Amino acid sequence: MTSLTNPRVSVLEVSDLAISYHDGEAYQEVVHGVSFRVEPGQVVALVGESGSGKTTTAQSVIGLLAANGRVDRGAIKLNGTDISRWSDKQLDALRGSSISLVPQDPGNSLNPVKTIGDQVGEILEIHGKLRGKNLEHQVVALLDRVGLSEPELRARQYPHELSGGMRQRVLIAIAIALKPQLIIADEPTSALDVTVQKRILDLIDELRGEYGTALLLVTHDLGIAADRADRVVVLQGGRVQEEGSAIDVLASPRSAYTRQLIADAPSLARSVTRAPATARLPDESAPADDIVVVEQLVQAFRRPGTGQPPLLAVDKVSFRVRRGTTHALVGESGSGKTTTIRAVVGFQRPTSGTIRVDGTDLANLNGEALRQFRRKIQLVYQNPYASLDPRQTVFGIIEEPLLNFGAVKRTERRAKVMSILGRVGLPEATALRRPHALSGGQRQRVAIARALILEPQVVVLDEAVSALDVTVQARILDLLDELQQDLGLTYLFVSHDLAVVRQIADTVSVLRGGRLVDGGPVAQVFEQPGSDYTRELINAIPGRKHPVFA
Repeated sequence: MTSLTNPRVSVLEVSDLAISYHDGEAYQEVVHGVSFRVEPGQVVALVGESGSGKTTTAQSVIGLLAANGRVDRGAIKLNGTDISRWSDKQLDALRGSSISLVPQDPGNSLNPVKTIGDQVGEILEIHGKLRGKNLEHQVVALLDRVGLSEPELRARQYPHELSGGMRQRVLIAIAIALKPQLIIADEPTSALDVTVQKRILDLIDELRGEYGTALLLVTHDLGIAADRADRVVVLQGGRVQEEGSAIDVLASPRSAYTRQLIADAPSLARSVTRAPATARLPDESAPADDIVVVEQLVQAFRRPGTGQPPLLAVDKVSFRVRRGTTHALVGESGSGKTTTIRAVVGFQRPTSGTIRVDGTDLANLNGEALRQFRRKIQLVYQNPYASLDPRQTVFGIIEEPLLNFGAVKRTERRAKVMSILGRVGLPEATALRRPHALSGGQRQRVAIARALILEPQVVVLDEAVSALDVTVQARILDLLDELQQDLGLTYLFVSHDLAVVRQIADTVSVLRGGRLVDGGPVAQVFEQPGSDYTRELINAIPGRKHPVFA
């Protein structure tokens, strides 16, 4: 085998790479002549939206294209040796040892029926490095090195027993086990809370510095690229729009597409917050204008058979939302924000405390009265791919709430559905399609249309833009702002992303461990955070430390 260690050449050189996929009838080219280099110890970010070709390009480097994909032309040189036409058997000798992958979703990337220790040890066994007790000791050392507490315990546990951040650290342990020269990190933190994301990226930086490993970072988040990359390659439609040093590309973008990505990235926004509009301090007196009032909310869940006291998910949380404004609930996973909104929309009864929506005390509602109350307040879920019935047409999805809440004539239903489709910026032809035929942004517009068809006064948005690319996210946020101005809507916006909150919200409540740790007008909370936790969240916003945007 040709030696793959040559310090005088690039770790990775991709030249005129073209890749196509077979669609059942013919091969369609999706990557068109992509070229870039990664030098030893360097971080190169591949940036672009879904469909830009960045993941396909990264997969081709490590020989993990889908079965219907092929490299049509070009070269992929690892330390000067072209590996683009190597067999799987040849590539197996490289994977893990010379080049490794940190995949996007830690939930789907680990074997649920194998222990963490077995999965970390497997890479060492495959390459014949260690056996027996020596292998066990090295596995524990790797888990300790990536910052997992009680590494001996973690080695015996299964993936479902670990948090998302812990699982991602396990994947990093596997990736660094053999100290490869190149790590490919494919959206390694997109499913994680912002503070966990920062810790994972800090860990990758630290390990890269320690081992001298180069990093090919695949991301749609220009804030992350701004913070972490030496060079940036911007892809659109499988073509390189521009490439250069991170500071040059982000400070002086040449292509209109890159300029749009930068403009749409909330974490790179130069303005601190949106205009305060009609927001007010929580202790000002205007009770008639408060459409949502939550006072001393407690939500506890029994744990039968465990002998343990009830789990206190929400502990004496209070906030008010003025009519026509946007109030954000922010915090990491487990902070209590989703539990809080489920109580606000009437999906569960609080253990104690008071919730009033437009003057109605939810404690007084039962049965049909509670069902009819939900006309006033509607929920838009996080994942547009999971929240729409794949068997229904878009028309049927939007129409369904009208069928559930009283008799509306067929002609009137059709008129309402088509009107709301136009309102959320979807063409009439969309009505006949099913969710699988729509993009993520289109699906979320359908979800918003379904929420608005009953003409609610309050819309609860549960991480409603977190699953979307940055440019699609920006369009949805623009749409929400337009709808609020036109229809006088009140939003309760749930998010872990303070960059988005800064852009869309008037007031904010910061939750941690079920408790309210900070709150008030957004500008006040961002400029004068009242807790160390809020400061930590703000400091974790990607892009803040880059000299162009600091």
